[in-house]
Amino acid sequence: MPLHQHRPVMGFISAYATPLLAVAMIPLLGATANAAQITVHSADGQPLEDAVVEVYYDTAAGNPPQEENIYQRDAAFHPKVLTVPTGSYVAFPNQDTTRHHVYSFSPAKTFDLNLYLQETPPPVHFDQSGVVVLGCNIHDHMQAFIVVSDAPYAALTGAEGMLALPTLPAGEHRVRVWHPRLDDSQQVWWEGIITDTDQLEVSLELNALPPPAPILSPLQQRFKDAT
Repeated sequence: MPLHQHRPVMGFISAYATPLLAVAMIPLLGATANAAQITVHSADGQPLEDAVVEVYYDTAAGNPPQEENIYQRDAAFHPKVLTVPTGSYVAFPNQDTTRHHVYSFSPAKTFDLNLYLQETPPPVHFDQSGVVVLGCNIHDHMQAFIVVSDAPYAALTGAEGMLALPTLPAGEHRVRVWHPRLDDSQQVWWEGIITDTDQLEVSLELNALPPPAPILSPLQQRFKDAT
């Protein structure tokens, strides 16, 4: 039986995005599993963890809003990437001994949580789909992402860049893939077609600059040098 021919199409690009270079979706030869699966890797073959996969299909049941946390610990956000249904609430507890100032200027959600330590501000309501880029006004290296999704299914790839999809309705479905390193604008998605049995590889060309390295305080630097 001939392999199904996939029809990758142009991904969504906002008015702020730069052009996306070529990406590919390749059937995995020899796959025997019946359930659909996606593997996401870079153009040089490295698996991409924390790639967001959205699958769109007709369903009567929508995704209810969630309540999630993104923690601030060791001057970093945990998790670095979170995906939630549209309408969800996310709180930002500070587990460090220093104050943080969490903010976002993203079109999907603009907010500003002024300096705080243990007194966690009220959760932020994410009522519009899109990629929300988080930063800290005190620590420039701190960065995280919330992908607010109105897709029936949205999840993250694991350390091997793989994601086993749930049972999908028969036929073809729109699929989108996003990764923090895909583009500096954070508004570019790869887009294509998947069926309920496809075993697919998605290869992304990573054009975004890596996040800045943490800047150690003099005390931290002396401790690092001593060890």
